[in-house]
Amino acid sequence: MSVEHIGTDYVVSPGEILEDFLDSRDLNKQDFATRCGRSAKFISEIISGKAPLNEETAIQFGRVLDTDPLMWVNLESNYRLKIAQQQDAEVLQANMAWAKRFPISDMKRYDLIDVGVNPRDISRAVLSFFKAANPQALDRVVQQQVQTLAFRRSKSLESNPLAVMTWLQWGEHVMRGIEVAEYNASKFRAALQRIRSLTRADAAAIQSATVEACAEAGVRLVFTPELRGTCLSGATRWIGDNPLIQLSLRHKSDDHLWFTFFHEAAHVLLHGKKAVFLDEGKDNHLDDDEREADEFARDYLIAPKAWSKFVTARGFTKENVLAFSEECGIAPGIIVGRLQHEKRIVYKTNLNFLKQTFRWNTT
Repeated sequence: MSVEHIGTDYVVSPGEILEDFLDSRDLNKQDFATRCGRSAKFISEIISGKAPLNEETAIQFGRVLDTDPLMWVNLESNYRLKIAQQQDAEVLQANMAWAKRFPISDMKRYDLIDVGVNPRDISRAVLSFFKAANPQALDRVVQQQVQTLAFRRSKSLESNPLAVMTWLQWGEHVMRGIEVAEYNASKFRAALQRIRSLTRADAAAIQSATVEACAEAGVRLVFTPELRGTCLSGATRWIGDNPLIQLSLRHKSDDHLWFTFFHEAAHVLLHGKKAVFLDEGKDNHLDDDEREADEFARDYLIAPKAWSKFVTARGFTKENVLAFSEECGIAPGIIVGRLQHEKRIVYKTNLNFLKQTFRWNTT
C-alpha cells in the first residue's frame, strides 16, 4: 500500500492511515491489537487521534504491517505539527488588533513584511520580522527595550515606542548584509577624516563610500528611512563586538545628515558599549553624553578657531560661504546649516540652495 501526498491545508492523523491499512488487509482492530500486544481501546484511540503514536508503537506497527517504522513516526510528527499550526493560526487571527499597533503601512511600503489578505498573516509577519515566537513574547521584549531606552529620550520626543523598536530592528536586518572588520578605534578615527571629505561628494557616491569606510574600521553603518512615529535622526548601539550606526535622513539635507553621522560616531568613540543612543537631532538632549556628541560633531566638521574667524567677519554671502567651504574642505550646506542653527542667518535664507537635498529611492 502506498501513502499519497497530502496537501498542506489538510490535517491527516496516523490513525486514518492505519485504518486504511487494516481495511486493505482485512484486519479488524481486535486482531491487530492482539498482534501488537496492545488493547483494542488503545488502537481505537490511535485511529481517532486521541492517543499519540510513539516510537515503540511505530516499531510494533512496522513489524505487524511490514512497514517502515519511520513512516509512522513521521506521520505522527506531521499530524501534531499541523494541529499545533492550526491552533497557532487561530491565536494569530485573534491578535489582529495587537499587530496593528505596529507601523504596518510603512512596514509594507518598505517591504519589511509580506502579508496576504488573511488577517493572521499580519500577526505572523510581525512576529517573523522581530524573530519572536508569539505576541506575549514580543510584548515582553519590547517592554524590556523601552525601559532600557526611556531615560535616553528627550522631553520633546514624541516617538511611538513600537515604531522605534521596528526601526531599530530594521537596522539590524540591514546590517547583516554588511561585512565588517574587527572594530578598531584608531582606524575609525582615520575613516572619519576620509568621510569628512565626502561631504562635498555627489549624493550618489556618499552612501556606498561612507558605508565602506566605516566597515573597514569595524563599524556597521545603515541607512533606513524613518517610520511614522519614530522622530529619530539616528541611533547608535553595539551589536556583539561591533558598533552599529543607523541614520534615517529625517531632515533630508546634507547639514543634518553629516551632523547626525558625526554625532553618532562620537557615541562610538567616546561612550560605553552597553548604552543605546537615540537621537532626534535637536538641542534638547538630557545628558552629558549627548552634549559631548554634539560638540564633537560641531567641532569635527568645522574647527572652532576657523569658525570664530569666519563669523567674526560677518560676511555671510554666497561667495564667502563657498570660499570658507573650500578652505575647510566641507560641503557649503554644512556651513549654511550651522549659521541657521546659531541664528546668524534666518532659515528661509537665499543661501538654502547651497544645501544638498537627499531623497530615498523607494523603487
